[in-house]
Amino acid sequence: MRLVGKVGAIGAVAAALVLVAGCGSSGKDDKSASATSTTAAKTSQTFTVALPSTDGKDCSIKVEGGFGEAPKITLPDGCQPPKELFTKDLVTGTGPGAAAGQALSANYTLVTWSDKKKLDSSFSRGQTFDLTLGAGKVIKGWDQGLVGIQQGTRRLLVIPPDLGYGQGGQGIKPNETLVFVTDAVKVGK
Repeated sequence: MRLVGKVGAIGAVAAALVLVAGCGSSGKDDKSASATSTTAAKTSQTFTVALPSTDGKDCSIKVEGGFGEAPKITLPDGCQPPKELFTKDLVTGTGPGAAAGQALSANYTLVTWSDKKKLDSSFSRGQTFDLTLGAGKVIKGWDQGLVGIQQGTRRLLVIPPDLGYGQGGQGIKPNETLVFVTDAVKVGK
């Protein structure tokens, strides 16, 4: 299924959730992610990522699974989500980073912040999601948050409502924060 932006028809939930991008409070230089293993290819890994706190609480997201594996995402209890786009590379790939106008094939899992439930996953379908980065065909959070991603990278995206589906739809509540774990399977043609 294809993800579509706010211009044009809204596709299936899978298509709507594929847009996750990094801007604003990017955690790319944050040292708060830790892995139990340093091997990038399909090994059991656990990452704990501290989010910027808006309410003074220690808020961390836990991601289990290495690149290529369907991740298990555990969101914190009692914390407010970040107000700005947050990105963090959990596994770093190689090669040039993706730029606007480039083709990108990715796998992803989406969890909604308010109910902490998995809403969609390309891993479950066994098929990557293909897009042209920055073309406005996916949510703004993806067009912005996936810029610079390298092939083989697993990236966490926490997307505020204004860069996701603001008013809701396709199974997403109004003003919902979206949490994606995205694997860049292929960057470029």
